[in-house]
Amino acid sequence: MENLVTDSKKIEGVQHVKFAPYSDERGIFRETFRAEWFPQVDWTNIQTNRSDSDANVLRGLHYHYNQYDYWLTPRGHIRVALCDLRTSSPTLRSVEIVEMRGDSMKGLLIPPGVAHGFVTLTEATVNYIVSNYYDGKDEYGVAWNDPELGVDWKVDNPEISLRDQSNPLFSELDVVSL
Repeated sequence: MENLVTDSKKIEGVQHVKFAPYSDERGIFRETFRAEWFPQVDWTNIQTNRSDSDANVLRGLHYHYNQYDYWLTPRGHIRVALCDLRTSSPTLRSVEIVEMRGDSMKGLLIPPGVAHGFVTLTEATVNYIVSNYYDGKDEYGVAWNDPELGVDWKVDNPEISLRDQSNPLFSELDVVSL
């Protein structure tokens, strides 16, 4: 069995990766990333990051103009929300909810202009591979609870950073075409 890369049915440019497990009496091995799976991405300035969170933490919604994100969840269970903010996209304002768990690992490629965030349903770890080094100049946000976007997080009273609580509504964004 090979890893399977598939396109999202809801948001153009989002891709899901189902990892092929190779197991024996010692455990399981999975190949989780190859640049060649995503030929549309320039991985020259690759950076990897890790986020560890308690249960009921909500991070997002964030977006970038110049960076792809590739996410893995090796531990725990998260609910990911994606929202297309690209004014030139045929899927503008489409929302996709994706469940990611350590016990059924998969990857998620998020293109520039697609807002992304997650809420932890258990303690969880999220690994990020990003296509640009962090410098703070390409960090943007939109309100996690914007009624115009209508993301159904299915959680009550999540823990949210002050930064994410102050993200603007979609109607207040000065978005550019991507």
